[in-house]
Amino acid sequence: MGRLLYELGRVDEKTRKANERASERIGKSSFSWAWGLDGTLEERERGITMDIALQTLETPHRQITVLDAPGHRDFIPNMISGASQADCALLVVDSTTGEFESGFQRGGQTREHLLLVRSLGVTQVVVAVNKLDQVEWSRDRYEAICTELRPFLVQSGFVPSKTSFVPVAAMQGVNLTNHSEQAGAFLREWYSGPTLVDLLDKLDPPIRDISAPLRIPISNVFKRQSSGAAVSGRLCGGVVQVGETLRVLPGDETAIVKSIEINEAFVSWAASGSNVTLNLTNIDPVNIGIGSVLCPITDLVPLATSFTARIIVFDIQIPITAGASMELFHHSRDVPVTTAKLISIFDRGTGKLIKASPRVLTKGASAEVQITLRNLQVSGVSQVARGIPVEPFSINKDMGRILIRRGGETIAAGTSGPRLTRR
Repeated sequence: MGRLLYELGRVDEKTRKANERASERIGKSSFSWAWGLDGTLEERERGITMDIALQTLETPHRQITVLDAPGHRDFIPNMISGASQADCALLVVDSTTGEFESGFQRGGQTREHLLLVRSLGVTQVVVAVNKLDQVEWSRDRYEAICTELRPFLVQSGFVPSKTSFVPVAAMQGVNLTNHSEQAGAFLREWYSGPTLVDLLDKLDPPIRDISAPLRIPISNVFKRQSSGAAVSGRLCGGVVQVGETLRVLPGDETAIVKSIEINEAFVSWAASGSNVTLNLTNIDPVNIGIGSVLCPITDLVPLATSFTARIIVFDIQIPITAGASMELFHHSRDVPVTTAKLISIFDRGTGKLIKASPRVLTKGASAEVQITLRNLQVSGVSQVARGIPVEPFSINKDMGRILIRRGGETIAAGTSGPRLTRR
């Protein structure tokens, strides 16, 4: 992404040279372009993306907010937080021999990332097949990767008409914004299709529900010198305005919106789908955290300790049983839960009941389950689980999507049902 931002003028020459010199000093010159988004010292020293980085870019017909998410399996929770705020996905795969295969084999990160973003509501994906310069600009290699990915994308729920592939060599800037680079002469011998920016420019803008109640799941909290707090997140419905009083859930706190920032510019209001930074007053920062949800004081998001959900079980080795312990991910929040009851298995296509009260759920099953938050053990003392802000999928799609993980692996995804047990 760093080279693309440079080509589009979002990283200036001075910054590029500074990143190049600094990365060379610590022996990581090959990561200099990544430093356009990897801004923390630890990310730069380790040479991996660890947290969500936000940047904007403009194409001829689109203004796009980029959420650069980590790909390493140790930081999947951060990747989930970023994907839950996304409308479209740009998947960059490494075409070098062995690298693509390791990511796409069973349990590989490429597979998990595609399942995650689709489960979180993303319907459009652009696949950039990168580093073609390292495989001698091989057309056969490019087409082999596309052939491998296409059926898996369909299986994951992506529609072919909303899926695009593009060959690139990002480090050299080949086929990012134009076809005229001298380094891309070998690619032009067999490829004359769109560039990466051409495909980004054709993405369909999503429909926003500004009439829904305001919901802002918080993805980050910033320290400020002055009183109050600054938070960032994506609006999952409604409109927020400067001067508005909002409730913070879970908890009993309220806050007043002092200012709103979008793409580093101050605005007086923001609508559903916007990624915003809100400067809040009348609240102590200790009372607001990542995973909290801001909502109107007159239309609170429900807090649930137990709810039904319809899930799709992924390619797992160990079946899901009643009473099994796992982690529930909802936006930037993850909590320990139990599958309190396996209610039914149903046909994904028709919705017809296949089996009531199954003993186990195996790979590929579509099922309805009862999910209950587990009580926490702190210093040997059991603490009653607090409800989490979740709504039925039928009311708010963004607030009703969930992911389930176990042992560091995503095992299922789904949507919350209408039956919520409130705190």
